[in-house]
Amino acid sequence: RAAARAARARGPAAAYATKIAEGVEFDTIAREWRMKWSPEDDKSSLEAAQAALARHLPALKGTQGVKSVQRVVCGGCMDFKVVTALEDSSWGAFEEGGFGPEAAFIDEVKSIPGISQVETQTYTLMPM
Repeated sequence: RAAARAARARGPAAAYATKIAEGVEFDTIAREWRMKWSPEDDKSSLEAAQAALARHLPALKGTQGVKSVQRVVCGGCMDFKVVTALEDSSWGAFEEGGFGPEAAFIDEVKSIPGISQVETQTYTLMPM
């Protein structure tokens, strides 16, 4: 009964969470695309990265199981990140399908002058 009370206290999502270790659970898997942009040329690389995202956003948001797509920009460290969060149950198909439009987006931003350090990462999320 204590475990059921604890799950209810954390909310309904906790009942469907995947356990990594004791006290470490998740219900969302996220894929992050990140890069650095240059402030040179009136931030043209940032504008071009945003335009590339806008072209690929409909396909990304239309992917089965997508909970959210967020764009993160830091003007201090020149980060541009796209974080796509999916339901845990939809992750396998997303991964097997090559992460949606990831390859096309990555190829496009790598060709933009002023864009560097293009990387991807997968991690889990859980509301606290």
